[in-house]
Amino acid sequence: MSIPPRSRWCQRLGLASLVAVMLLGPLRGLTLNELLSDPALTPKKFADQFENFTYEFIGYVQEPEEFLRTRNGDCDDYAILAAHVLAKKEFTPRLIHVRMVGRVAHAVCYIVENRAYLDYNNRRYTFNLERCGPSIRAIASKVARSFEGNWTSASEFTYNYETEVKNALFTVVKTEPPGNDPDRGRY
Repeated sequence: MSIPPRSRWCQRLGLASLVAVMLLGPLRGLTLNELLSDPALTPKKFADQFENFTYEFIGYVQEPEEFLRTRNGDCDDYAILAAHVLAKKEFTPRLIHVRMVGRVAHAVCYIVENRAYLDYNNRRYTFNLERCGPSIRAIASKVARSFEGNWTSASEFTYNYETEVKNALFTVVKTEPPGNDPDRGRY
């Protein structure tokens, strides 16, 4: 009894898949515990963990384990997780939302000690920390330039995973004089 050509193709595909899994190992997600327990975790090392994540706009902030397991999410998921993890590593993170003309707002996590922000859009680059001045205005300007866009306002905010609440701390409006910026002289 001979095996039909289609069945042989399916057998070969199955064998190739098995070999790939054996060579590559099982694909598993990164865990929050792994990030938190890494004694040498820096902002750069944190960012390096997300190179193979996929952008997908989600209408809510995902729980850390969901984002890490699925490897799908948006800038809010990434920036908020970065702030959560790096704060526990004794860094000083600041969450910044930048609103731009004709675009969805973009979130980044600014790290005071590095004078740089982590941006989900840079996760695949070797240089995944974007150097920048500490003011909300400076951060918003640099983020907007990366989109070749124009920002209108930007806010520093916090997020609490337990209550699922974003809390705006300061908002800077581009058209207002920089001398009126509420974060002026804070950093």
